[in-house]
Amino acid sequence: MGRTRIYSRKGFFPALATVAFVLLATLPLWVAPYLIVSLSTILMFVILTVSWAIFSGPTRYISLATAAFFGIGVYTSALLGKAVTLPLIILLASLLSFTLALFIGLLTLRLRGMYFIIFTFSVTELMRHALLWWETTVTGTVGRWVVMFDHNTIYYILLLIFALALATAYAIRRSRFGLALRTIGEQEEAAMHAGINTTMVKTIAFAISALFMGAAGATMATKWKYVDPRIAFDPLLSFMPVLMAIFGGTGQLSGPVIGAAIFAYLEEVLTTQFPYYYMLLFGSILVIVILFMPHGLVGLLQKWQDQRRRRQNATNP
Repeated sequence: MGRTRIYSRKGFFPALATVAFVLLATLPLWVAPYLIVSLSTILMFVILTVSWAIFSGPTRYISLATAAFFGIGVYTSALLGKAVTLPLIILLASLLSFTLALFIGLLTLRLRGMYFIIFTFSVTELMRHALLWWETTVTGTVGRWVVMFDHNTIYYILLLIFALALATAYAIRRSRFGLALRTIGEQEEAAMHAGINTTMVKTIAFAISALFMGAAGATMATKWKYVDPRIAFDPLLSFMPVLMAIFGGTGQLSGPVIGAAIFAYLEEVLTTQFPYYYMLLFGSILVIVILFMPHGLVGLLQKWQDQRRRRQNATNP
């Protein structure tokens, strides 16, 4: 009985994910086109959050470099959109983001705590201002026009990127590599004494997470038509995945997905209904989550389930 229960739990998440992807793949066939536009934005945030959680979830290193890798993807589409095909652009953007993350990781992942947070945010700001200076003083034109694609194409590409990111996160979490990442997050000194090359493990995970961020940026750029450094390297794209992951909970893989989907939908609603107050509302929601749901929505659900099991065991000894 115990073994059957364990195996069923192991297969539950892949089965649920498969059903969800089949349903999402059929949505353009029966929903209004404007909903596909909104769902593409939600998928973008889900990809960024899941990618962020690949590295920051188990290691507990808070990275604010998401906008940097996303912006690389955006400008790859802007610069190469007329020269090469979209799949090749996405591949190049992913490789560029991966390479930059490797370089940043080797330089900075010996830093910890607030020092790492400040440095990763500084990378985003440095790239944004450097590119803005280059376009203003050298090229004389700020921003780029991007080759656009239809909304269904963008949606399906983002769905594929999401599937790959989620499958990668799932595989890492169940591997020895994922165990090394969790050991680093729990006690990095113990991991070093156990023979784990902590800097290399962290750097590889950091680069893998950046790969999907760059792919999402390259795809979303084809939806916006025009981009500039302020759009591509928007600091909000560095903070939102952190808030979404905290809201959903990083203890389980489903947490970042649920948190990103709900938070992205809230952003769509609040920015439309309360354009001048939505950031205040976001902040209030985050404070409530941190105070009353420190492990996020998924952690709260698990707590309720544990309490229910204990009551059932108490009534049925």
